Amino acid sequence: MSHRSCFLGARMPLEVDLMVKQLKDLDKEIFRKILKAVVNSLEGKDSTESVRSIAETKSLSEEQLSCILAGMYTLLSEALRLPQSSLKQEVFKDDLRDLRIPEEYISDFASVVFGSRRSVLEAAALQKGNRLPSLQDFRWRVDVAISSSSLTRALQPSILMQLKLSDGEAHRFEVPVAKFQELRYNVALILKEMNDLEKRSILKIQD
Repeated sequence: MSHRSCFLGARMPLEVDLMVKQLKDLDKEIFRKILKAVVNSLEGKDSTESVRSIAETKSLSEEQLSCILAGMYTLLSEALRLPQSSLKQEVFKDDLRDLRIPEEYISDFASVVFGSRRSVLEAAALQKGNRLPSLQDFRWRVDVAISSSSLTRALQPSILMQLKLSDGEAHRFEVPVAKFQELRYNVALILKEMNDLEKRSILKIQD
């Protein structure tokens, strides 16, 4: 028995579940038109006219079309969020089969996630996402207070840190040596726990 979990996580998103139910009797041509509209949206393009054109065919109710659009968008977004090194194409297809997506549509989904336009989709996702400023420069030094209003701090070493972020902001703060040692210990503990988790078969990357 395989312990590998689906790329969507342990619980299938409601949007994907509702989409799967609508795909059973969906015409292949309509499916591809909807898929193209979703891909355009993921690339940051306006797909309003495409969706309106599909709705005007009357082949689907407004509710059905909404379910399929939301499900496709969620499924592809989650798949594209994972690096190709951790989600292989065959594993992706197997996951879609487990989700009971009709076989005739699996190759179309795979061609989006692993096709030539993946880099465009990834770039669009990065541009749309909210990104926190990154660390641009980090400086530190050990300081000893020779004179202080508090006797407990006199001649006690501390670590002065200065962070410069990509948005131009700079933050300076002081950390007592005891607190720094506590931070160092907790970081080392977390890294060890992450390493232990990676050794478990359930979390190993599948080739």
